[in-house]
Amino acid sequence: MKRRVPALLAASALALGAVQATAPAANAAPATQRAAAGEDSLAGLLLSDNDEFDKNKNDFDILTQAALAVVTAKPDSPVALVTDGSKRLTVFAPTDEAFRKLAQDLTGKKIRSEKKIFDTLVAAAGVDAIEQVLLYHVIPGKTLTSAKVLKANGAKLTTAEGAKIKVKVTMHPVSVTLKDRDKNAEDPQAILKALDLNKGNKQIAHGIDRVLRPFDL
Repeated sequence: MKRRVPALLAASALALGAVQATAPAANAAPATQRAAAGEDSLAGLLLSDNDEFDKNKNDFDILTQAALAVVTAKPDSPVALVTDGSKRLTVFAPTDEAFRKLAQDLTGKKIRSEKKIFDTLVAAAGVDAIEQVLLYHVIPGKTLTSAKVLKANGAKLTTAEGAKIKVKVTMHPVSVTLKDRDKNAEDPQAILKALDLNKGNKQIAHGIDRVLRPFDL
């Protein structure tokens, strides 16, 4: 799998000293466990399919383009933490279909083109709001594998945006629901076929079927 990180994102990671100083510390773990974890970044995984809009609603092109847009406008944004594979974090990653649902909620229109969805969200929300939304999907300092998430029923996870999301787990059948700040919208659920993306590394992601909302839309 081809793994490349644009120079822009790689340079942005160098400007994150202040952000890293305030990020929650990783869970204590034995030195051997820390050493064994890989350091392939999530940015490398997201960019492995050339980060182009396509017709696959189950991948993460819109998420990738949103992160690139934020870092282009704000090079010191903590969003760039996903380029540094040495930093532990967990991302709940909305699929392209999840962003389509968000765009439909905002506009009342069903938009099929991924580029049009992206352009609509940028026009409606602006870069600052998009940055806030993206950071609400990041749990810094923790590598939360699916096994850990399934044991986290009732847990409140502190996001890089500063607010918390609550985890609700059921076992029969298995489901993981993330409760966000928008009480009027359907809560996102983990996509069971898209868990543990970038497995074996300090940075891990789990696909979700809706966008987490840090405020009432």
